[in-house]
Amino acid sequence: MDGGQPVPSPLVSLGNVSSDFSMSLEQKTTFVFVILLFIFLGILIVRCFRILLDPYRSMPTSTWADGLEGLEKGQFDHALA
Repeated sequence: MDGGQPVPSPLVSLGNVSSDFSMSLEQKTTFVFVILLFIFLGILIVRCFRILLDPYRSMPTSTWADGLEGLEKGQFDHALA
């Protein structure tokens, strides 16, 4: 029943397909762009989780009135003129 002929295995045919497959420039550009978007998304997710875990660390400790050297707080419209 075998007939002496080798049965082609799926692994051999996959090797031929991968060597014949070549991506066009547009596909390569799209692939790189999608990878960059995933990296950017990962950075944003990490940043959002860090803010959720410690929200007061990212807030500045100074206020807008700290740099008013000698002026009373709330009387800044005279300094603009």
